[in-house]
Amino acid sequence: MAQKKQTVQTPADRDEKQRKQRLSLAGAAVFWLLIWQAASLWIGQEILLVSPVTVLKTLGQLIVSPTFWRSVGFSFVRIVSGFTLAWALGVGLAVAAAWSPLLRKLLTPLTATIKATPVASFIILALVWIPSRNLSVFISFLMVLPIVYINCLSGILQVDRELLEMARVFRVPLRRRLLYIYLPDVMPFLISAASVSLGLCWKSGIAAEVIGLPTGSIGERLYEAKIFLQTGELFAWTVVIILVSVAFEKLVLALLRMLQQRLERTVTP
Repeated sequence: MAQKKQTVQTPADRDEKQRKQRLSLAGAAVFWLLIWQAASLWIGQEILLVSPVTVLKTLGQLIVSPTFWRSVGFSFVRIVSGFTLAWALGVGLAVAAAWSPLLRKLLTPLTATIKATPVASFIILALVWIPSRNLSVFISFLMVLPIVYINCLSGILQVDRELLEMARVFRVPLRRRLLYIYLPDVMPFLISAASVSLGLCWKSGIAAEVIGLPTGSIGERLYEAKIFLQTGELFAWTVVIILVSVAFEKLVLALLRMLQQRLERTVTP
């Protein structure tokens, strides 16, 4: 029976494939920008739909303003703080729940409730207890927490029990068990949690700012643009949110994948 030849992909082949993927994505982006431009020209009223060129000009005007950078910094610090706190507590709760079935049962309805409740409801309720300046911290934290907890717990529970038993028999130190057994198995779940929660934390955080209107935030700028019918600024701030969110997402995922690769090199003999 003839065997199929296996093709070995060289680094040059991988680079060429990545280049083609980037060109394909760029082509798709240009296509939708042209559709956007054509729709703007067809409507003919920029108060309803501005053109990409107008948005780019508005964005250029905003970037040179000190107020722009203060607003971006205000929202970035608070949303990232909520994200970081959610990861710290989510991983900690997952570790505790993996060792305590009782705690796991107690947290199940809580995480299910948080996932099922609309973000707007949490924002309105939180305004009763929390100053608007810190509202985006709490909402980002609340939206990310169940995602991190559930994914991390799933990863811990799927670690090979026979391998853990062998480590216990040979009295392998806890540090080595964490480094060589737990972390390599849990890392894919953490990366999955990050890819889902990163975009969600920005959406929910900005939504909290639009409702709470803390002074000096991106949410306040969005609301003002809507009130004064400044459609160009509304689109420009939306582009800023997307760019900052994507950049932060790529940074976090890149760091997690670097850690994963390092763990794989450490574990592989």
